Amino acid sequence: MDDSEEDQRLPHHREPKEFIPLAKLSELGVVSWNLNADNWEKDENLKKIREARGYSYVDICDVCPEKLPNYEAKLKNFFEEHLHTDEEIRYCLEGSGYFDVRDQNEQWIRIAVKKGGMIVLPAGMYHRFTLDSDNYIKAMRLFVGEPIWTPYNRPHDHLPARKEYVDKIINRGGNQTVEAR
Repeated sequence: MDDSEEDQRLPHHREPKEFIPLAKLSELGVVSWNLNADNWEKDENLKKIREARGYSYVDICDVCPEKLPNYEAKLKNFFEEHLHTDEEIRYCLEGSGYFDVRDQNEQWIRIAVKKGGMIVLPAGMYHRFTLDSDNYIKAMRLFVGEPIWTPYNRPHDHLPARKEYVDKIINRGGNQTVEAR
């Protein structure tokens, strides 16, 4: 992703355009699937992923100016670089947006999430989120147990989740690929 200060909702491609293979995201601990968002309520693949990973809590939220109170302020908060002490799991049911994550060299990687895309960011990974220029996403939020919503804005390198992420992924170049069966 480029370093432009332009609208965060733009694609922000580098020139020339540079695309990152999914294997690179996997090295950073990011896991993703492409599922059937039109049939999510009966999707056996989603059910298997939830069972395998212990995702027991689910809710659905619409992020758009018409449905999210204090839309501009919340979108600005989502775009602050932060981490969570638990995984961040999002499944895009409609619309689209971007998750930005940092690589081992602290460079931003922009991940486009579209309808049917499910993404898991590991606990302790600095990231941020924004909508794209369509200004709409309907996302399923999943959690292991009761949801913990607390974002820790950078810097919070002292947190155990961050230390574990750095040890496991950044310092060792680990791979946390998970297969749902």
